[in-house]
Amino acid sequence: MNRAKGGPRAGTRTALAVAVALAAVTPVAFEAAAAQAADAGPAAGPVPAQWTTQDVAPGVQVRTGTLRNAAAAPSWTVTVKVPSTSRLTGAPVDVEVGGADWVRDTTAKLQAAGYQPRVETVEWPGYADTPHGVMGRRVRIGTFATQAAAQGTASAVAAAGFHTAVEWTGYDAEQPADVENIHVAVVDPHTFSGTIAGTHDGNVAQRETTSSVAAKLGSLVGVNAGFFVTSNADGVQGTQSGIAAYDGELESMAAGSRAALVVGDGGRHIRVADLTSTVTARAGAARYAVQGINRVPGTVRDCGRPGATPSSLPWQDVTCHETDDLVLFTPAFGAALPTGAGVQAVLDARGRVVATGARGGSVPAGGSVLQGIGTAADWLTAHAVPGARVDVDEAVRDTEGRRVPLGPGDSIVSAAPTLVKDGRVDIDAATEGTVDPQDLSFGYAWANVRQPRTMAGVDARGRLLLVTVDGRLTGGSEGFTIAEAAAFMRSLGAVQALNLDGGGSTAMAVNGVLVNRTSDATGERAVGDTLQVLP
Repeated sequence: MNRAKGGPRAGTRTALAVAVALAAVTPVAFEAAAAQAADAGPAAGPVPAQWTTQDVAPGVQVRTGTLRNAAAAPSWTVTVKVPSTSRLTGAPVDVEVGGADWVRDTTAKLQAAGYQPRVETVEWPGYADTPHGVMGRRVRIGTFATQAAAQGTASAVAAAGFHTAVEWTGYDAEQPADVENIHVAVVDPHTFSGTIAGTHDGNVAQRETTSSVAAKLGSLVGVNAGFFVTSNADGVQGTQSGIAAYDGELESMAAGSRAALVVGDGGRHIRVADLTSTVTARAGAARYAVQGINRVPGTVRDCGRPGATPSSLPWQDVTCHETDDLVLFTPAFGAALPTGAGVQAVLDARGRVVATGARGGSVPAGGSVLQGIGTAADWLTAHAVPGARVDVDEAVRDTEGRRVPLGPGDSIVSAAPTLVKDGRVDIDAATEGTVDPQDLSFGYAWANVRQPRTMAGVDARGRLLLVTVDGRLTGGSEGFTIAEAAAFMRSLGAVQALNLDGGGSTAMAVNGVLVNRTSDATGERAVGDTLQVLP
């Protein structure tokens, strides 16, 4: 098989070519640029087979297209992985790429066993905070027409003592994708008379599909939004693992400083910023830092909180723990409160303590609950006595230290990483905990392999751009890498953009109906929060 050369920038060029075919100068000027790309011939890269346009409402337009690249020739292959150990958890892991010594020894052993391995160079994508140049080299065997055929070889190689994986080369950043299904919604707040809102549909401890929320709310366009808990082992399913606010109420705290979409005044003012959050409980002169809102005390999905182990920095899809932890539960927490060691204080709407005791029960209507473990439990026992007042102060700030006010009609949805900043591609993948330059097992497939993605951005005219690309659909749509997602958003005219939750969560609904093809094995995945464009 002939493979495209050029390292990570080949994937970025693919995304740029796709976006040029889509948008050229403005996010709504698709046809002229698409025609130019078609006239340029196959060398121009991906060309849309067709585009459909839907004017959903004044100021709301959705474009759908399938882009194909006849020069792409993906196949199934067997990758020989590097056995390693996770730097963060100490668990055994397999790494996609290795160093020169490992490659030399491994290829020699494979050749001695009768195989003909090939070596491929993998370079770092253009992240703002990682090394550049060669990341490493991977070892592969064969090109196969079917997954089953590749699996047969993989099993035989594994039996010889190697760590193997069957992979579709169409997901590689080093060669162009052959098919990509893309939906782009453009919302102009200067023309659109409705509202834009992040929502958890009234209960942060539940999961619902994007389309069901959209249908219930009468949404014009809806997409999935932030990262959320998907397993009981990691907390309460449906709760957010990053900062979230709905209608001006902070319902989840930040996991370190990570990207967020700030929707002010019902969508009249929209921006992307890295946000942090601090919350403090006050009982008279005594103070204690709250480290979580609406999550299980001691359990921090995606890490990013002071005192968390094994890291106080954000780490995507990793659950950290705290032994001393104070957590606030708001009226939006509709599930049974977590139980276990520690104590809790039940507060009324004015912050007066109405009850204390063991953890459990439910949040009273209009009230709140503070749960503490470790030293936080000791603080509650000493200061949150019945009849006393406990005030909770909240502050959300951007990286400039400016406070982000929250009031009615304001929303925050968050994920990671930042894709575009100040009109330029600027991906802080390591800082936001989606890759680890010191541990190539962490985040490689998540960030550097094509996946389904949901992205949000703002252009120079203040228009909201909501984008989904289908992925993990072999022969149907392959998705974007993080670098391709950033290049795509920038080429649509985004001056700010971030990556939202993706993978099996990626979904777009128009007029309450799912319009993209999801990749989750169960169909459309029930998610945490969503972003809805409401009439």
